[in-house]
Amino acid sequence: MNLHGRATGRALLSDADNISTASNLLKSRLAHRKSREEIYKTIRALRQQGLTCSEIGRRTGFPRRSVAKWLQFETPPDRKRAVLKRSSAWYFEEYLKQSWANGIRSGNALFSLIQERGYEGSLSNLQRLLAGWRRAEKQEQGGPIGEPQILGPVRDPETGHAISPVIAAALCIKPRGKLTAEQAKKVEALKAGSPAFTTMRRLAMRFKGIMRGRKADPLPAWIDDAIETDLAPIVRFARTLNRDIDAVRNAIEMEWSNGQAEGQINRLKTLKRAMYGRAGPNLLRARMLPLHHTN
Repeated sequence: MNLHGRATGRALLSDADNISTASNLLKSRLAHRKSREEIYKTIRALRQQGLTCSEIGRRTGFPRRSVAKWLQFETPPDRKRAVLKRSSAWYFEEYLKQSWANGIRSGNALFSLIQERGYEGSLSNLQRLLAGWRRAEKQEQGGPIGEPQILGPVRDPETGHAISPVIAAALCIKPRGKLTAEQAKKVEALKAGSPAFTTMRRLAMRFKGIMRGRKADPLPAWIDDAIETDLAPIVRFARTLNRDIDAVRNAIEMEWSNGQAEGQINRLKTLKRAMYGRAGPNLLRARMLPLHHTN
């Protein structure tokens, strides 16, 4: 499929693509809390009828000891948090809050600081804590965040057909100067119809600029911004970069590359598979080795 042909395949931004992981997790927690409240009200109501803890347990299916424990509280008891260890970012919550208030917002910078104080966990665990703080700040600055909006497919302004994910992905990483007039119209339509596409294209252009500029200093800030988006593909990619950040820095800044070796391997595999079952060792050798090759 080329970028000028009719869009085919699954339409961009299905319902599942628009509902973020963070929103689903929040709904799950709220549902669990509501369930505990309903259980508490049921136990209280049965107790007010004069039933014993054993009888309440038989009717509700909960152990008698649990029923007795719940009746000791005036409100539904909260679940106890596990004892925090140095592998948890919450162990350093006070220090992180102080550093956050002092203007240190980079995940990599905070990771280095708490590592010096004995943090044994991963950067991704710290990023999850910081993501909650960043969302809270955005909510305070921009007002309450509503339910995720379910968007319809974005359509090509020329043909009226839904723009497929394949075309959207290709346009997302193509610079403005290399777009044709038709492709530029598609990009504008995608930006107008999909905030997620706008965010992903902006991050893609920034990342391409880092790669072409051969400077890795802006990379930590880009990773933090990518994780803040809550777009699952971008977040996964950013966390993968974080896991091997030193190798990524070297790949950006150093002139050495294994591209030549990988290219030759790909060429040899292509020739071998194209001639599978139709060529003997001599012909394969003649095609794979240079014309004047000597042992």
